[in-house]
Parts: sequence; C-alpha cells; structure tokens
Amino acid sequence: DVEMPNMNGLEFLEKIMRLRPMPVVMVSTLTQAGADVTVAALAMGAVDAVGKPVDGTPATVAFAELAQKVKDAASSQVRARGDAPAAPSTPAGDYRPAPDHILAIGASTGGVEALLTVLRGFPEQCPATVITQHMPAAFTASFAARLDRMCAPHVTEAENGAPLRPGHVYVAPGGVAHLEVSGSRCRLTDGEPVNGHRPSVDVLFDSVARAGRPMTGVILTGMGRDGAQGLLTMRQAGARTLGQDEASCVVYGMPRAAFEIGAVERQLPIHRLAPAILELCAASPA
Repeated sequence: DVEMPNMNGLEFLEKIMRLRPMPVVMVSTLTQAGADVTVAALAMGAVDAVGKPVDGTPATVAFAELAQKVKDAASSQVRARGDAPAAPSTPAGDYRPAPDHILAIGASTGGVEALLTVLRGFPEQCPATVITQHMPAAFTASFAARLDRMCAPHVTEAENGAPLRPGHVYVAPGGVAHLEVSGSRCRLTDGEPVNGHRPSVDVLFDSVARAGRPMTGVILTGMGRDGAQGLLTMRQAGARTLGQDEASCVVYGMPRAAFEIGAVERQLPIHRLAPAILELCAASPA
C-alpha cells in the first residue's frame, strides 16, 4: 500500500527492489498525493498500480481488478535497480525532426519506467509525440507532470484539439478517453474500450495510420495484444516501426504480438530505442 504505518510504500519498495527484487503492485488512494507517489513507485520498478475503490464502486469490481493485476505481475520479469544499462544522454541541440513527422508510442505493464528511459534520451526539439500508456484514470496527469520535470521535451496530458507540435509529448488520459490523431491535432473520443482498454494503443495507432503524415510507431513492454494490429496498420501505411526486445521488457506481451504478425521492423533493448527513434524521425540533411 502507498500509505502504510511506520514505513511508507516508496521506502518499502526501494528496499524490496534493492534487496530482493520481485513483482510489486501498488495500491493507492485516488488523490493527487496518492497519484504522485504511485507514479514515482512505477518509475522505481513497481509493475502496476490499482486505485482503492471510491464511493459507488462495488468492492467486487475493485478486488477483481487487483486480483487480475497480481496474476499479471506474477508473470513479469523484474530486475534489480541498476541492472539495466544507463539511458543515452540527450542528443546535441542541433537535432531537427522531419517536418510534420508524428511519433506514436504504446505501452502497458512496465511502461512507466520504459517511457522515462526513452524520453530522457530525447532532445528538447523532439518529434511531435503521442503516447498511450495503460494506467488508472487518476494517475496520468501526475505521470505526464513527472515526465515533464525529468525530460527535455514538454510533456502534458493530452487535451482535445491540442495542436501537435515538435518538442511536445502528449499522454492519453488514463481510463477516460481514447487518444487519436486528427489532422494536426489531438482528438479525445469516449468510445467503448478496445482490447479491454480505454485508452487503447490500437485506436491511437490506427488514427496515426490514417493521418497521411510521415510517421514512426513504437511498441513497448505490456501485457496482452493491444497495439499489435494498429502497428501493423501503420507499417502497411508506410510507417517505420520499432519494438522493445524481450530481454528488456517487464512483460513481453504487446511487443511479441506485434513482432509475430510482422508489425515490427526491428526489436531493440530499451536503452537503444531513443537514438533509433530519433534517427527514423530526423529531418534529411540540408
């Protein structure tokens, strides 16, 4: 639990991950303070998080969600802190993304840490980037704010109609709406869950494939198949595509599904993805 007597959840998690790494699911109140601590825990290596039931939520629904996340976490691979190679340093300031290029990234279980690794390798003037990360509704604003503090580009929770601009990263609001690309803007839609998720990575990737712009798609660690078919649609529409490799994934589910159907051009360890992405999205030399 994020809130425990004598030792808070972050201190406990730090000791677990240092002394005896194991899959951890954090349980948190759906408050701003709870969200901030939970996102910090996910960045430290917790596998997933679940919110405590609020008034009106049947306890059976909350317990079923917790039970499923514990089962999913049990099949994840967790490494000791410091096992993974350090992320590459941010590129020099002369990097320029190709005009109108869109970068779309999808992630789920283990994605908070993976996305932090990737985005910390981006320069301030990165490609316009849209992200769908499976996460409880109350946590994505805090997640975007944490990324914004720790990375060179400007990171925000996506808003309907927000213009897609280089140097900006847009994170889909968790549990509230699907994030899509419409022309040169973000669009939030309240459709039914897809592959059991809202927001869905497939919905994001499908919309990028229809946008008619230069594009790159990336699929990171996560449980299930969400994003695999959408990434294939992107590749068939001319996108360059990358996937996180099995060895560096917390859960090699989504990237495996995408790779097996031919949606992924290359699989790379997480610490090599940022430079590979930037190369694919770079402007041609003058």
